[in-house]
Amino acid sequence: MAAPALRVLQLTHDYGSVRSLADVSFDAPPGKIGLVGANGAGKSTLIKLSLGLLDPTSGSIEVMGADPGARTRVGYMPEASALPLDQKAADFVTYTAQLAGLPSRDARRRASETLYLVGLDEERFRFIGDFSTGMQQRVKLAQAIVHDPQLVFLDEPTAGLDPEGRESMLGLIRRLGDFGTSVVFSTHIITDIERTCDWVVLLDGGTLLRSSPLEELGSHGVVRLELHDHSEEVTRLLRARGADVKVEGDVLHIRSFDEIYSAIQSSVAQAGAGIHLLEEANVTLEEAFFVPSSEPPPLPGSRP
Repeated sequence: MAAPALRVLQLTHDYGSVRSLADVSFDAPPGKIGLVGANGAGKSTLIKLSLGLLDPTSGSIEVMGADPGARTRVGYMPEASALPLDQKAADFVTYTAQLAGLPSRDARRRASETLYLVGLDEERFRFIGDFSTGMQQRVKLAQAIVHDPQLVFLDEPTAGLDPEGRESMLGLIRRLGDFGTSVVFSTHIITDIERTCDWVVLLDGGTLLRSSPLEELGSHGVVRLELHDHSEEVTRLLRARGADVKVEGDVLHIRSFDEIYSAIQSSVAQAGAGIHLLEEANVTLEEAFFVPSSEPPPLPGSRP
């Protein structure tokens, strides 16, 4: 089996008296990993620890089966705008390829190919300072992937982009998987994760809330039962069988459990009710996220 893209074990990091990460443990497989949390949740700290830019206060972390700091294996697109505005895009991306160990000729070729990939082929000989925010974000992405890393860390890559630029960046992130590059996409925008990633890690206040496949969080756990009549009696009978039921008129949202369909059949028959619709319902990723991982997903439309 392939090594996890990230293996984190009891990871803690303090900035003086401020604890940024507290006893975080998870494995995330290769692929597109969404790292989600509000500002201050510990996302950037986790990335810097993964890159070997910080040392943990305690605990450990592995990146693609190796210790942090294996720079040829990873790429990094920082959130901050740290580009040399007085350099041409082709020269800068070539330089970053050389820093990763590519010979001069190979670095120049890879820079050209990568700038073409991110949509800056015609602009590659322009000064970065003349670029729009969206174009500068593309340069930052290009320097992160020019050396063909196994895993690339993207820290808020859609920050500051207009809707068109954001769509373009999300499309590029989705395409990275086609080239065999795993991604850690750090953001506070949950809908961006829904559209790009297949695994999700949620941090809140420096602690881990969830580390799960995206499809597992967003599409299971609730059955929707729409009745023609007798919804109150069916609800009472289901709750007597231990079911967690939310009622919206004649529609019941029932948290999934063992033998749920048998319980529904028995309750409906006993109440003499008629079924109009019975289906598995979806909980949104946002609803699933903001419940601790030890608890089941919330019912649709609810908030803890």
